[in-house]
Amino acid sequence: MCTALELTTKDHYFGRNLDLELSYGERVVVTPRNFPITYREMPTQSSHYAIIGMATVADGYPLYYDGTNEKGLSMAGLNFPGNAVYFPHAEGKDNVTPFEFVPWILGQCATVAEARTLLDRINLVDINFSEQLPLSPLHWMISDATQTIVVESMADGLHVHDNPVGVMTNNPPFDYQLWNLNNYMSLTKEQPETRFADGFKADRYSRGMGSIGLPGGLDSASRFVKVAFTRMNSVCADDEMSSVAQFFHILGSVYQQTGLCKLGENSYEYTIYTSCVNTTKGIYYYRTYGNSQINAIDMHHEDLDGSALSEFPLADKESINWQN
Repeated sequence: MCTALELTTKDHYFGRNLDLELSYGERVVVTPRNFPITYREMPTQSSHYAIIGMATVADGYPLYYDGTNEKGLSMAGLNFPGNAVYFPHAEGKDNVTPFEFVPWILGQCATVAEARTLLDRINLVDINFSEQLPLSPLHWMISDATQTIVVESMADGLHVHDNPVGVMTNNPPFDYQLWNLNNYMSLTKEQPETRFADGFKADRYSRGMGSIGLPGGLDSASRFVKVAFTRMNSVCADDEMSSVAQFFHILGSVYQQTGLCKLGENSYEYTIYTSCVNTTKGIYYYRTYGNSQINAIDMHHEDLDGSALSEFPLADKESINWQN
């Protein structure tokens, strides 16, 4: 399971937690403008926007978990089991496999508005990358500096939802997740007033009592509410370090520690990495479960007119800054 987030201070930021039980060798990958992106049922893109993001590279192909292009458009795929449905080839449509979806959108679109135009023609086709790497059931969040949408391919077709809260998790479908926020309308960042009963005087014995009832579970519905409340009440300075730190703090509110979500014998889901991209500047920040230091890669330090992928293995060893 995972959580995606977008946030605007002076610049725009986009990122996610990847919560899984094992790593697939993911790394930060820069796809330059002239790297040929091949598609199973669509023409190869020999020229496109440059992309930076987290990916597993299989047979030389970047399988992006999340990415941002040089124009500032971002996209992330999150687990959506039991609801995601992909389809056979459809005549008259752009037949794109889910593992090609991120480069298909980010390679061609500079804005969410342009992405919507492509989405009108798309058919997410049921073709595995390989026998060893079958398709994952996903839905996607797409964001630029002015708007965010969620894309869900379900049994009754493709759904495109406006996302006014800048957050996405997993099941249930996004329209329910958004509606569910109605159940938490009484939450407040302020110290609450007594409404228990007329004439009853309650004791505000602690700070933060306006957040009583805010979910704290690891399930996707709880994480959606927790991050939406945290993001929408977030306050931070607009300089780069303050913005990046605040972004990591917001996603840290739903960070998953090993041992809390057991999947099988000696198998636990945990937050493998957290990312935060300054989409305005093209800087990809991340930290991993094994390395809480914030690491950064600037896509503009790479040859964006090149034709070869740039790959950056993740820093995954903790270090301690001794000060005595």
